[in-house]
Amino acid sequence: QVQLVESGGGLVQAGGSLRLSCAASSGINVMGWYRRAPGKQRELVGSITSGRGTNYADSVKGRFTLSRDKNTVYLQMDSLRPEDTAVYYCAADRVSFSRTGSGIDYWGQGTQVTVSS
Repeated sequence: QVQLVESGGGLVQAGGSLRLSCAASSGINVMGWYRRAPGKQRELVGSITSGRGTNYADSVKGRFTLSRDKNTVYLQMDSLRPEDTAVYYCAADRVSFSRTGSGIDYWGQGTQVTVSS
């Protein structure tokens, strides 16, 4: 069993930046983030493999950056927009991430990110 502990999040004005962190209790291949906005389905934000390969949703490309230090993954969010407001969930999987998060092995508790206009 892998446990994920998230930190970061909060309230920021549009155009601002936030950094999320997620520490895993042991090594796992793929780590990353999903988000769920009010009234919307959960969606992939991005993922990073143990080999540092990354994948991003089109909506965040060029604004969000994933990095990884062994068992900790970081999500640097720049140029934030009100539509980025959501609960962000750290996730980890032995194989891969799906677009919707179905089949993910492990989840964090979620952290709120609110971007004011």
